[in-house]
Amino acid sequence: MNTVVQYMAGVDEAGRGPLAGPVYAAAVILDPARPIRGLRDSKQLTAERREVLAVRICERAIAWQVAWADVEEIDCLNILGATMLAMRRAVAGLAVRPAVVQVDGNCVPQIADCCDRAEAIVGGDATVSAISAASILAKQARDALMPLLEQAYPGYQLAAHKGYATPDHLAALARLRPSPQHRRSFEPVRLALNQSET
Repeated sequence: MNTVVQYMAGVDEAGRGPLAGPVYAAAVILDPARPIRGLRDSKQLTAERREVLAVRICERAIAWQVAWADVEEIDCLNILGATMLAMRRAVAGLAVRPAVVQVDGNCVPQIADCCDRAEAIVGGDATVSAISAASILAKQARDALMPLLEQAYPGYQLAAHKGYATPDHLAALARLRPSPQHRRSFEPVRLALNQSET
């Protein structure tokens, strides 16, 4: 008698709030036979600990995938729509089809063709290990991109604040105008554009 394995994937995002850069998402199917200690919401971990855990997740997970939606998609769809798109891409990219997908938050992307069932779990990044793992991979990937964006668009200190609306970032926006990696649909970026055109 054959036993059908029912895989569960956790999904989370990173980078919904920043003014610049893509929004990332990850999907992870953990292996119960290869547990990973210390998984939790990526925001509760140091950068060093996230890096260690990200390597372990990639080594031990049954399947994992990181995806993103770029700035143009964010401005076209709005940040929620772009986040759902990135999540769909992450789930669709898994090498193994999950039976169940659990998503951090209160919204589920359109993934009915990628799994049997999907559910949203508010606070799931702190309570569901697979979602915590996805949170870690998404944040690790996005944070790794920011120094590259800083090299391409110097002056904004993107590597330091990761694109968030810090005072230094807002001052740089006013001084330099928004770069191609800034989200024009976000009000501080729009204001900076308007000010530079007057």
